[in-house]
Amino acid sequence: MALLQPSAPFRGAAVKQFFVELKRRKVYRVAVAYVVVAWVLIQVATQVFPFFETPNWIVRLVVLALVLGFPVALLLSWAYDITPSGIKRTEDAAPAPVASIPEKSIAVLPFENLSDDRENTFFADGVHDDILSSFARIADLKVISRTSVQQYRTGTRNLREIGEALGVAHVLEGTVRRAGNRVRVNVQLINACTDAHIWAESFDRELTDLFANPK
Repeated sequence: MALLQPSAPFRGAAVKQFFVELKRRKVYRVAVAYVVVAWVLIQVATQVFPFFETPNWIVRLVVLALVLGFPVALLLSWAYDITPSGIKRTEDAAPAPVASIPEKSIAVLPFENLSDDRENTFFADGVHDDILSSFARIADLKVISRTSVQQYRTGTRNLREIGEALGVAHVLEGTVRRAGNRVRVNVQLINACTDAHIWAESFDRELTDLFANPK
C-alpha cells in the first residue's frame, strides 16, 4: 500500500499549485469580502432586529444562513469570475510551457585541483578557460559562459539539477593534478538528463609540451 501513496515532494508541489490556483481564481478575495459583509450583517441583525421586537430565532436564522453560504460563495468564486462583460466561467490555467533543451549544448564546470599545492587552482582555472574557448568556436554548440558555471565550483554537484538550471543536455567536469613537471587532466562528459557517462579520458603532459595536441 505504501507504494501507492504519492511521495512527499509530489504532495508538496500539488499543495503549492492548489494555493496558487486559489489566488488566480480570486477565492481569497471573495472569502475576505464575504467575511466582512457577513460580520456587518450580523451586527445589524443583532442590533436592529431586537429594536423591532423581532424573535431571536430570526437572528439565529440569519447567522446560520450566512455561515452556510460561506462555502457556497467559495465554490462559486472557484467556478466563476466577474468580468466587464458579465459573469463567466473561470478558465483552467494553461499548462506552463516546457522549455526545450537543445541536444547540442554543454556546460563546462570548473575543474577541481587535486594537487597538494593550492596555488595550482589557478592552473586548473586556466585549463577550464582553454576548454571553454575551444568549445566556443563550434558554431552550432550552445556553451554556457564561465561566469554562469562559477557558482558550481564548490559544494555537492547534482548534475541533473545543474543541467536543468543551465538548460544544457551535457555537462563536462574534470580534475587537474600536477606533480613537478607532470600534469594529469581527467575529463568526463556526462548526459545531464540521465547522469550517464558518455565519454572519459585522461591526458598526461610535461609542462614543456603542455600545449601540444593530444594524441
